[in-house]
Amino acid sequence: CCICGETGATIMCCQEDCDTWFHLPCAKEGCCITQYITPYSSYCSEHRPEQTVDVTPEPGTECLVCMETVEDTKTYGTMVCPACKRAWFHRDCIQGQAMSAGALFFQCPLCRDAEAFPVEMFVMGIRIPFRLPTWEDDDAFAELGERHSRCNATECLCPGGREEAEEHGPWQLLLCSSCAAEGTHRRCSGLRNCTGHWECDSC
Repeated sequence: CCICGETGATIMCCQEDCDTWFHLPCAKEGCCITQYITPYSSYCSEHRPEQTVDVTPEPGTECLVCMETVEDTKTYGTMVCPACKRAWFHRDCIQGQAMSAGALFFQCPLCRDAEAFPVEMFVMGIRIPFRLPTWEDDDAFAELGERHSRCNATECLCPGGREEAEEHGPWQLLLCSSCAAEGTHRRCSGLRNCTGHWECDSC
């Protein structure tokens, strides 16, 4: 391995006539990259691709992810969005964003570009997994799709309780036509059977 000097290196720089080998765990330390898209090319620090966008961060520019300052030029560890040319970030920070967002939602944290940005990040060796974002794991937002099913009247008159709901009649549960976050039985709010809309006190 050209980085740690130990044997067992299995990754070779794909640049023609380059005989540099390295371990995958050593790649970051040696500023080498592997492109996690077909044909999964790997490059040593000398031959790795560099961003071609002609822009330099102003002094004190902060990473949009961690809010710490970035280096004063484009480097292996400091990257910029090729679309807006104003979003700067650390390689490790944008890698974390990619692992969290997945390919479907990975975009520039500033301009929200989802075309040129992810393509450039792929080329620069950012691993972007082809899966749903982690914030949708374990049905984290499943409750947002649930319909309110409780009478919120000050005094519920329904013999079956606040959770009781019939399709028609006095115990039909109407949801607030504005927020749908509160409900009432027709009888509990003195609503006629012909009433089709109701608004809660908050709305």
